[in-house]
Amino acid sequence: MSSPAMVALPHLINIDRDTELPVYLQISNGLIQQIKAGVLRPGSRLPGTRAMAQSFAVHRKTVVAAYEELFSQGWIDVRPSQGTFVSESLPNVLPNKLSEVSEGRSIKHSGFTFYTKAHLKRVLPDIPQGLTLDEGIPDVRIAPVNDIIKHYRSFVARSYNSRHLSYGSVYGDALLRETLAGFLQETRGMAVEKDNIMIVRGSQMGTYLASQLLFKNKELAVVGETNYIAANLTMLEAGAKVKTVSVDHKGISTSELRKLCGQEKVTAVYVTSHHHHPTTVTLSVERRIELLQLAEEYGFAILEDDYDYDFHYRNAPLLPLASADRSGQVIYMGAICKIVAPAYRVGYLVAPKDFIDEVAHLRRIIDRQGDAILERSIALMIRQGDYQRHTKKALKIYRDRRDHFCQLLKTELSEFVRFKVPEGGLAVWVELREDMSWIDIAEACRQKGLNIPDYQTYNFNHTANNGIRMGFASINFQEQTQIVSVLKEVMNHL
Repeated sequence: MSSPAMVALPHLINIDRDTELPVYLQISNGLIQQIKAGVLRPGSRLPGTRAMAQSFAVHRKTVVAAYEELFSQGWIDVRPSQGTFVSESLPNVLPNKLSEVSEGRSIKHSGFTFYTKAHLKRVLPDIPQGLTLDEGIPDVRIAPVNDIIKHYRSFVARSYNSRHLSYGSVYGDALLRETLAGFLQETRGMAVEKDNIMIVRGSQMGTYLASQLLFKNKELAVVGETNYIAANLTMLEAGAKVKTVSVDHKGISTSELRKLCGQEKVTAVYVTSHHHHPTTVTLSVERRIELLQLAEEYGFAILEDDYDYDFHYRNAPLLPLASADRSGQVIYMGAICKIVAPAYRVGYLVAPKDFIDEVAHLRRIIDRQGDAILERSIALMIRQGDYQRHTKKALKIYRDRRDHFCQLLKTELSEFVRFKVPEGGLAVWVELREDMSWIDIAEACRQKGLNIPDYQTYNFNHTANNGIRMGFASINFQEQTQIVSVLKEVMNHL
């Protein structure tokens, strides 16, 4: 007489004939799961191939193939004239109840202990659905996909490039590093060579790697009172103690920073100098000079996240701090993906050679290397001018969208919000009337089909702050009109 476990096997093992996985492997994998779960015990006799085939409504040869797979892996023994048995050499596993196994649900709770990182807990991003007001991202609909595919395909098709399909340099593709050195010197006035550059997967990875080498035991990191929250969390996670200085229309306060340097040892200052995140203000010339002088005087590093240098709509942008650095104080981070598309995770970390070499050893245990073929394709795009042509095209589109969006805010929402037209970037910093709440507005907008992603708070000290970033680059004129219409309706109602 068959055991209850044997009778239940067709109910415990689900066969999906629409999947690409062969049925015989589905059966063998299912039997392995039941052995691991203790439903099928060591020494248990399995049904014959004909009986098993009948149970699963499959051809006998399918079951024969499944048993052969199990035998080759050591899960079963075949005894001549006796039958097929679960291997005796397997450990004896306490069985689960059949009802628990048959649910087929994924495990939700770990059977082991692990550390949780409460300070990192934020709403995790997902692909937005429907009409969305983001924090300022490029429009992926205008991404130069054809140019990337052209260079990618052309490079891979050449047989002599096959060596690039193997492991490469932890520093990143050599041609891209050489190309970026020339590009940064030409466009940003930075005196850098290939050895000063590491290719990373976006500026966030650069911030993480740098922070791991700068902080460990509560060393002091200084940021603006409003700041890019991911940078704050990254430095805290590395072991830093984070303090703030105020931010006004000229950027972070260097006078407050000087006072702080006289009181404590500052290890690093994090700045988004071109357009402060989140308020979009540009760090003034005089404060740039003083910040560099302070860094040299007190020996701290400047983490310069130049996330949107390419997006400037009025005058020529101020050159980055890194362009005037003569004493090796600046660690500069940028991202190709801001111009191309966020999914193409290519960025760069620029610093003195000794720091880059040390970062290389750390990066090797995190991410052996990036996407070498994509990096080479980006290098070819820059060398052949495709990247620059797309930048000019995107700049015109985003400038027109900024003007249109700001005009809508002025004509439709001036009763509720105040803002300044940003000189560059992909977003507007919009401050709400004090008697209203963005949290209430965001919830009401969601009910009307407008998604405003969780922006947390931009203020590190959690004091009063009623501003958010409204991205204009990824939404066309029609979408902007729809979004502002919903915002106006909700604000009027509230």
